[in-house]
Amino acid sequence: MKRQRGAAPEPGCLQAWANESQALAGRWRAAQCSGPGRALSLEVREQRDGFRELLLKMRGLPAALPAFPLELTVLYNYLVFTMGASDSAIEGEAEEIRQGLLRVLEAFGTCGQDLSTEELWQKVLQEATAEELQAPLQQLGALQAAWWLAAGRLGSTVGLLRLLSNTEDLGRAHCSEGENELLSLLKAWEVPADASSLSLVQSAKELKEVLCTSAAFLQGLCGAGLQELEAGNFPTALSLLQEATRGFCSRRVLAQIYTCLGCCAQRMGKPQTALQHLKQAFQVDFQCLPALSHTAAVFHELGETEAELQALTLLYEALDENLAAPASCSSYFLIQTELLVHTPLLASLLRRRHPSEVKYLLAQRCLQEGRVADAVEHYLDFMALLQQGLQQQVPLDGGSALPRIPEVFLEAASALEQAGRHHDAITVCEEVINRTTNLIPRMLRVEERLEQPECPSPGAGLADGLLSQKKESLCCLTWRAAGYLHQGCAWATLGESKEAITQFSRCLGDLLRVQLCGSGVGLTETLLPEVEVLQKIRLLALIGRGAQFLELGKHKEALLDFQHGLQISPGDPAAASYLVQALWKLNRKQEAAAHWQKFSQSPAGEDGQQEGQGRRFPLYLVWCLKQAMFPHSESLARSIQDYLGTTNQDPLC
Repeated sequence: MKRQRGAAPEPGCLQAWANESQALAGRWRAAQCSGPGRALSLEVREQRDGFRELLLKMRGLPAALPAFPLELTVLYNYLVFTMGASDSAIEGEAEEIRQGLLRVLEAFGTCGQDLSTEELWQKVLQEATAEELQAPLQQLGALQAAWWLAAGRLGSTVGLLRLLSNTEDLGRAHCSEGENELLSLLKAWEVPADASSLSLVQSAKELKEVLCTSAAFLQGLCGAGLQELEAGNFPTALSLLQEATRGFCSRRVLAQIYTCLGCCAQRMGKPQTALQHLKQAFQVDFQCLPALSHTAAVFHELGETEAELQALTLLYEALDENLAAPASCSSYFLIQTELLVHTPLLASLLRRRHPSEVKYLLAQRCLQEGRVADAVEHYLDFMALLQQGLQQQVPLDGGSALPRIPEVFLEAASALEQAGRHHDAITVCEEVINRTTNLIPRMLRVEERLEQPECPSPGAGLADGLLSQKKESLCCLTWRAAGYLHQGCAWATLGESKEAITQFSRCLGDLLRVQLCGSGVGLTETLLPEVEVLQKIRLLALIGRGAQFLELGKHKEALLDFQHGLQISPGDPAAASYLVQALWKLNRKQEAAAHWQKFSQSPAGEDGQQEGQGRRFPLYLVWCLKQAMFPHSESLARSIQDYLGTTNQDPLC
């Protein structure tokens, strides 16, 4: 039977669509009730695709009034999932909403193709007066307001809210001191109750709350303060944000403003003022956990380690309680304030850390402060979380506090070594070695920087890709070499010199895979840090192997390693001291005395200069650097001085 244009779908077809929509919404509720530990991002994309397919089915038939309450609801749910799965709410114009409005006009026998979206909304609300369309159109209007608010089209948002409220003066009439028209309209707007037969994945009431919060941030003094803060005009930003705390906003927004004030004061070099503002954020809203995260950062800046660790511990416990709480069906907002107020600075300041990030920060800070037992406990807890599923436990985005996972494992190995758990450290390093082996090429050429052409060539993108691939290969090689280095240090501490020499040799063999073309002075800035770390690992491996050769009485082999180490880092105190000891043990005492006198009279070597300039190596190398320090400086110096006094000669002559 041929369906006429504008005719209603067959009842069975309409019911099937309604059942499908209910099933999709029910699946989303079930996903929320499965607990917050479950990764919802995949579920969001799957639900978006499901509602999109259903919407295409419905749009495959002519526009008909009986189907529109369902069709507009499906459109609403599809767009909510689309925005929830996106990093931004304004990735292009809201064309889907426009198409939905045109379908409504089509059902009433009118056209609006030439109208702007603002004019289209006005015409639709004038034409579509049927009672059953009011709630779906109001819900879709809330979504349109969210899109325009995110795009900064505040005038369009105000105009739409007037239309939805069916008044021109409601906003001004309800405006109280400290409020503006947009906020007043949002407060006064009575959103429709959800229809029992049509499930929304985020109710219009919930979306209204998000709109109110976003408007408070985007408008007035708070928005201006954030702009000044982002521009680096801290005194002006501080003044505007302080004034914003006296305006209309919810407790949640007020706590977030105080958090921004704290961060502003911290950047102005006023840590005590920052702590006062962050304390105010807690007093207003004890669930404002970003304020606790920033409090830990301020204590770190002040050097108050105990207070910093306490703050991080409280933050971890609070976040962990949220994850461990019994599963409930409370709403997870797909469209949130952060999506609409897409200021990078605000997103950074108010970013909610994951418990795994905080656990890592605790481990890292304990290791840096020498609290080895606590560091080991935190690192092992963190690695246990990784075993539960990295993608579910740790956000690997640009704002994460985490380094690359192999580096975390190497830091854990360092903590285990310092705790005397050398076999455990060896096992952790073996995991790093095994996981990086297949990612390292047999030979890796690192060339000096090429002259950059004034105009980028068509192959510039390919060159960038190759550079990125080369950097990743260098990282993998660095991690594996560091794994062998740590194993060598662990075996050396256990007194197993032969096994230690084997691991140090494997480390050095790995580093032979890198061909540094040229002097290395012109390396690209992208690759230079990795090459510097590799050179430091090579030096530490040579010193470590040479020291074990000395333990075995293989003084000539030890001398060669120390000589190579000084070629890599001329004047390095550890390599120089070990070189003198090797010469002394070979009974080349006059030569040893000459080298000792030369090194003792020269200024700090290259390594000391680097540290003086603030250059830092990865945390996982710090213990190896300490292990490489020459342990017999005083006794060796006395022996040489006694020798010089006995021979009564200048060894440099």
